[in-house]
Amino acid sequence: MKTILAFGDSLTFGANPIPGGPRHPYEDRWPTALERALEGKARVIAEGLGGRTTVHNDGWAAADRNGARLLPTLLESHSPLDLVIIMLGTNDLKPFHGRTAQEAANGMRRLVQITRGHYQKPGDIAPKIILVAPPHISDTDHPEMLLHFGDAAIGQSKLFAQWYKLRADEYGTGFFDAATVAQPHPADGVHLDAANTRAIGEGLAPLVKQVLGL
Repeated sequence: MKTILAFGDSLTFGANPIPGGPRHPYEDRWPTALERALEGKARVIAEGLGGRTTVHNDGWAAADRNGARLLPTLLESHSPLDLVIIMLGTNDLKPFHGRTAQEAANGMRRLVQITRGHYQKPGDIAPKIILVAPPHISDTDHPEMLLHFGDAAIGQSKLFAQWYKLRADEYGTGFFDAATVAQPHPADGVHLDAANTRAIGEGLAPLVKQVLGL
């Protein structure tokens, strides 16, 4: 059986778009939907944390949200891995982080480098990698969400696919645009309802089967 690490933020965690709403049930989170679609040929380990960035620090957070700093520990604790799926970047658009899709893509490039560089011991086999461009941010009546992300975030989020595909081509990784199958709920313009969360896992399944030869 293959082993897959799903590395992401609140969209991987299964955050509810309704303010104060409960976390999506386990069966509705996209890593679970992906595992279900793979029909017992792989297990998917979900590592999602709200607010996680590609490479940026967040001094306001109770937990470390710097993906580059945490990734080596997760690679070590879950190895051996056959595939790492990375869906990050939305939080990089916040004004106190990178602000642009290009900079988020540069952060994704660093995560590819970290993943491949981690497997250097004799006998190590580096896992394959898929970069996932997150769903777009959308307009919302939520009183704080767009203020939190900044006026340019909607437009920059629509550039994720362009920049992530470029990085995927540069580094020979797989690529998937989650915006082709999922869109945020208008309640906050960032997070997904259960159906759209599941859609990411279901949409990824054909590519994952191809990459892993399932």
